[in-house]
Formats: sequence, structure tokens, C-alpha cells
Amino acid sequence: MQASDGRAGSSARREYERRRDRRQREDASQPRLARIAHLAGRSPSTQRRARGESWLVGAEGEEFLGPYLESRCPKVALLHACRMPKSRGDIDHIAVAPSGVYVIDTKRYRGKVEVRKPLFGHPALRIAGRDRTKLLAGLARQVAAVNDTIGHLDPVIPVHGCLCFVAPRGLLADSGIPPVRTLTINGYDLLYPRRLAKRLNRAGPLTTAQAHGLHANLARSFPPA
Repeated sequence: MQASDGRAGSSARREYERRRDRRQREDASQPRLARIAHLAGRSPSTQRRARGESWLVGAEGEEFLGPYLESRCPKVALLHACRMPKSRGDIDHIAVAPSGVYVIDTKRYRGKVEVRKPLFGHPALRIAGRDRTKLLAGLARQVAAVNDTIGHLDPVIPVHGCLCFVAPRGLLADSGIPPVRTLTINGYDLLYPRRLAKRLNRAGPLTTAQAHGLHANLARSFPPA
């Protein structure tokens, strides 16, 4: 039943290329000033390059995860790089699996991923010791958008949100996620690719016909970004 729309990572890679081209044009317009600032370590271009590189790192993560899920989950219909309605944002991947619809936000960080649950207050997502809880706000908006669309089609179908952490550059493994247990925060699971594929392949109540219908409707509502 494999079906796929969009190209994984295409939106993030276009943003990287847009920023790279803009930086190169600005450097070319004032080459001497750009070189002096670069040597002084205060180059805005250098800072923009670092920010642009983060888009490339993210694109490469999505470009890995999309084909990985397509090969490991042949019965799951997938959408990649989906544009959010009435928004400049996009969704990395949407999967229509037998157990429901999954909104997948790909992440690629170096360092240990952990969930801190204080005695008082809200839980926090920490990566390499830094607070990254704000990542969940973006996922929540994506899940809400998909839930709104699914609710008009069939409110019984569950919509799940998850962050999927792929291995950083230069590493074949070690996504930072514990290998023997699943971390959860605010109702969202934190997974690595193999565990996500296993989750998508679980049996569920959706028939093949239902999954095809959902995939077609979601493809219309969330076209390629």
C-alpha cells in the first residue's frame, strides 16, 4: 500500500540554499569589509553561515528518515515536507499507519536527550544539557492542524505526534535517545528511526481502503511545501 508524496527534506534544503545564496551575494557586494569582519571573528556572514548550516543539517536528517520509513514500512502511506495551511511552517512527515495518523518532526542534535520531570512545574526536554522544550510547541501546532483536518473526515481516528531523533553528522548511531525505553513528554513520544518504524508497523483498526482515503485527503490539505 506504499504511497508517498513530496520529497523528504526538500523544504529545509531550499531554505538552506536561499540563505546561502543571499549570504554569498552580500559578501560579494562588499568583499573587503566581509573579509576584515571575518578575520576579526565578528562577521555577520559567519553567523548567518552557522544558522544556514543548521537548515542543511535538518534537511539531511529528513532526507535520511523519509526513505528509511518508506523501505521499513511498506504498508504505511507517507507524506513528506508538507505545507501547513495558513502558515509559513511545514510538517516534516505525515504517516497514515494501521494504528492511526502520525505527525513526525525530525530532529538531529548531538548529545543526550532526556526528559526532566520536576516535583513542581512542567516537564522539560533537555538535549546535551540545554533546554529544548520549545521544540514541543512547534509539534503541537502541527498535530493540531492535522487533527483539525482528520476531525472533519473521521473524528475517531487517532492522531499521534512524535519527535524522531536521527544520528548526528559523522555518527552511524547514537541519536541520543535511550535504547531500551521510550521517553514521553506532554503526550508526545521521543523516538529514534528504528523504534518509529516499529511503531508505524503495528497492527491497528484502519483498513487499507481507509488509509488510502485518508492519505488522499491529507495530501490535498497538506500539499508539498
